[in-house]
Amino acid sequence: MKSWQFANRAAAMSPSIIREILKVTEQPDIISFAGGLPSPDSFPIEAFSQAYEKVMREHPRSALQYAASEGYAPLREWVAQSLPWEVSPDQVLITTGSQQGLDLVGKVLIDEGSRVVVQTPSYLGALQAFSAYEPEIFSVPNDDQGLQLESLEREQLRYRARFLYLLSNFQNPTGLTLSAHRRQEIAKTCHALGLPIVEDNPYGELWFDAPPPPPVSSFYPEQSIYLGSFSKVLAPGMRLGFAVVPAEVYPKMLQAKQAADLHSPSLNQRLAYEVLTQPGFLDGHLERIRALYKGQCQAMLAALQRHMPDGVSWNTPKGGMFLWLRLPDGLDSAAMLPLAVQQGVAYVPGAAFYDTQPDMSTMRLSFVTATPEEIDRGIALLAQTIEQQLAA
Repeated sequence: MKSWQFANRAAAMSPSIIREILKVTEQPDIISFAGGLPSPDSFPIEAFSQAYEKVMREHPRSALQYAASEGYAPLREWVAQSLPWEVSPDQVLITTGSQQGLDLVGKVLIDEGSRVVVQTPSYLGALQAFSAYEPEIFSVPNDDQGLQLESLEREQLRYRARFLYLLSNFQNPTGLTLSAHRRQEIAKTCHALGLPIVEDNPYGELWFDAPPPPPVSSFYPEQSIYLGSFSKVLAPGMRLGFAVVPAEVYPKMLQAKQAADLHSPSLNQRLAYEVLTQPGFLDGHLERIRALYKGQCQAMLAALQRHMPDGVSWNTPKGGMFLWLRLPDGLDSAAMLPLAVQQGVAYVPGAAFYDTQPDMSTMRLSFVTATPEEIDRGIALLAQTIEQQLAA
């Protein structure tokens, strides 16, 4: 006898392919380039220990109590002041990770059958979050400068989407960064089309040699929702992010959050604020992360150059945690994954990051959780797997 009847939207939900891959690659003998996890070596453990002692000594009751749904006021003020355009703390909503921000956007702005435009490929977590609300997703391709404006105009004029979703800095999965000129052109085009923007920027502080240009939202603030995260600069276990939301949309985002979790953890917000405002902490901390990730990225690029057979290509990220690799024509990265795991190396097939018409020859490689020695060994194993496929 059937007792549970799922909502129609539950049928559109699917497990994270990356999370399923991680279950396989947790074996200690697998070198994994699959996870999108920050390096544990980047976590400011001592700074958090000191912050915890201070918070529990000075504000224990309020830190452990229910709190405002908008978030801890000093943290919201810190976020507003840290952004490179004028933002009021009243526009800042603290979220339980930036992933919650994506879910709240979907809950507030998407109806069944409404249209959303995304870059292709795009962040898998966003596609998952939006799909629960049953939109039609239209994909706009990238070129080496970022989102292709001609395709964006064509899709919007045909379909009148609710918003454009994009990652402007060191995109997950490709590592691509929008050029300064393209950002202004996107803002100008979206303004002309009446198309709001949801800009996701969890990786923007992870630049290697030079900071990225200002966010697209800074050129189009009245029609942009800007999402940020503390996961990549502090620690993902804190589950803290933020959304900068126009006044017209903020009340509904707040109501959606209240229905979801009342508020993000009070203790975690206070800890984050104490850590972020320790004199001299953030600049030195970010400098260490950037140096660490730059070295690991260079190790992967050198290993790819050393080991990969002809016909394999990849990009050179300017920051972030990922690079994008393309196999020779005829090879399927999803079909090849079990063979790679047998060899002792793992990655994420690129097809996971497409809503439709996936490019089966692509894969995402993360370079931040492996040592340079592991990177070299893992890339050599991956190259060996590709060579076997080419010879088959």
